[in-house]
Amino acid sequence: MMKNLHAIFMGTPDFAVPCLDMMVREGYQIDAVVTQPDRPKGRGQKLAYSPVKQAALNYNLPIIQPDSIKTDDFYNQLAALKPDVIIVIAFGQFLPKRILDLPPYGCINVHASLLPKYRGSAPIHWAIINGETVSGITTMYMDVGMDTGDMIQKAETQISPSDTTGILHDKLQDLGAKVLSETLQQIAAGTVQRTPQTEAEATYAKLLCRNTERIDWHQPATVIHNLVRGLNPWPGAYSTFQNKTIKIWQTRVYNESEVCSQPGQVIELTRDGLIVETGKGTIELLEVQPESKRRMKASDFVCGCCMTKGNMFE
Repeated sequence: MMKNLHAIFMGTPDFAVPCLDMMVREGYQIDAVVTQPDRPKGRGQKLAYSPVKQAALNYNLPIIQPDSIKTDDFYNQLAALKPDVIIVIAFGQFLPKRILDLPPYGCINVHASLLPKYRGSAPIHWAIINGETVSGITTMYMDVGMDTGDMIQKAETQISPSDTTGILHDKLQDLGAKVLSETLQQIAAGTVQRTPQTEAEATYAKLLCRNTERIDWHQPATVIHNLVRGLNPWPGAYSTFQNKTIKIWQTRVYNESEVCSQPGQVIELTRDGLIVETGKGTIELLEVQPESKRRMKASDFVCGCCMTKGNMFE
């Protein structure tokens, strides 16, 4: 039985916690939880536990927090545990080949996309930014490439037009636990199937950068709307207004096809916020965050800064 085999769990953020919860709940034997070292957080810069470490402490599981997983000391520590399988979910470091080759049942990854689409570090963000209507979970056998290993199982979930990255994240973390449970059952039963990925269909979810986060008002309203919801709740899309940075947290496409002459120009003040011209169509801003201030309704921002028609976002 798979549940009698020795497992090591490697993960760091909230996304990995439901899978750890599932393995504990279903009785899998977890000999160690490997997670990133404690990091400074908040204004006080106090050391904070990763969500996976906190969950492991709650379950009284042994915890390992290496600065690097490429050292001989860490490898020997894992090898001494003689793991039969290693489960890896958003751990945060690439596994070297000797660790990938260590467990006889392999290193199993839970990835937040329908591979081979959106390989890489930000698949949830880019699915929303690119206006996808479907996402999902893929379990796979890890190899030395970035999310290039043979797939085991997939499951889909729908993306609604109002879903943010935060909403899709929560859908996928719960789906990930379900798919991992089914994958482990297949491995235990000896019925697991390996499906190689088709390289011609591969796309990459590149790291987010400051340039990605800046709104280009010359883009169509739908593209801007997808960017805003794709960067919510982190790191946030932004623009500038009166030479100050302003984050845009919630929008609504007001008109998809209207011809506009001044992208970035405020053309109407509404009960809920304000309407801005784009490269194609108009968009209504509903929630914003002025520089050094809290998030607020766009209507409150309009009142506070005495905004008028003709003002420009840049």
